[in-house]
Amino acid sequence: MKKALITGITGQDGSYLTELLLEKGYEVHGIVRRVAIEHPQARMWRIRHLLDRIRIHSASMESYASIFEIVSKLKPDECYHLAAQSFVSYSFEDEFSTINTNLNGTHYILSAIKRQAPDCRFYFAASSEMFGNTKETPQNENTPFHPRSPYGISKLAGFELTRNYREAYGLFALSGILFNHESPRRGAEFVTRKITSSAAKIKLGLESEIRLGNLDAKRDWGHSRDYVRAMWLMLQQDEPEDYVIASGNARSVRDFLETAFDYLGLDYEEYLVIDDQLFRPSEVNVLQGDASKAHRELNWQPEISFEELVREMVQSDLEWYSKK
Repeated sequence: MKKALITGITGQDGSYLTELLLEKGYEVHGIVRRVAIEHPQARMWRIRHLLDRIRIHSASMESYASIFEIVSKLKPDECYHLAAQSFVSYSFEDEFSTINTNLNGTHYILSAIKRQAPDCRFYFAASSEMFGNTKETPQNENTPFHPRSPYGISKLAGFELTRNYREAYGLFALSGILFNHESPRRGAEFVTRKITSSAAKIKLGLESEIRLGNLDAKRDWGHSRDYVRAMWLMLQQDEPEDYVIASGNARSVRDFLETAFDYLGLDYEEYLVIDDQLFRPSEVNVLQGDASKAHRELNWQPEISFEELVREMVQSDLEWYSKK
């Protein structure tokens, strides 16, 4: 039985990945902060239904000693490093914490694997935000990076660190450059979940408006369930290589908003308020991925469409707020 270690197991991707690995017969271990163990209802709601089938370990991604101890004890076959401060807008407010946490956490776990589990296959959750203001559209594995946020910068540093451990020490270490992926398990602070939850609350009479910033920003949106499947496929290859994972279609925030409200028979323009404070200091206007390499080498294709994704999120939020 293969043994997998997941950082960020309580997040959106971590929860779907855990389900996938359990289906495939893995022994799954997850790293969480002590506060999550103390408040499981609030902090571990995405994996609550899985807790009796996995093993949770308390550690901090800011503590090398705690990471080293867990890796040394488990010696996992595969490690999926998903933990990060991943909210782009917040990274502008606290750039020091974002960069320190994201980069140091990656460095700590790579170092621990190198020393204690050198045969472990390592996946780093890179991000399309590394491309930032690049001049090429769509973006693939050979597109130059030009990050426009502290979050994007921290992910680029982790990407290069992962590549260095692969090339310098021979680790099976790679990065998945994943474009935006969502689901009903997406955090409430993200614009996609803000849109779907607001649409549901407006439909139920719980709210009367939705406040947003730049509606013209375009992103390549997919479903987290599709994208964690790509993560697993990457670690099953003979050689470690980096892959772009994307739907290949760029849709605007306005498109997402309209699709969500249309599903509930609402006209978003009747409820929309543009808030200048919600614009980023440096905006990335278009991110669109070219996942041809993943199609060719991983035999991976997304199975859930943009419209299906939005409707699933809206329906989930509608059911949730109907119970309130």
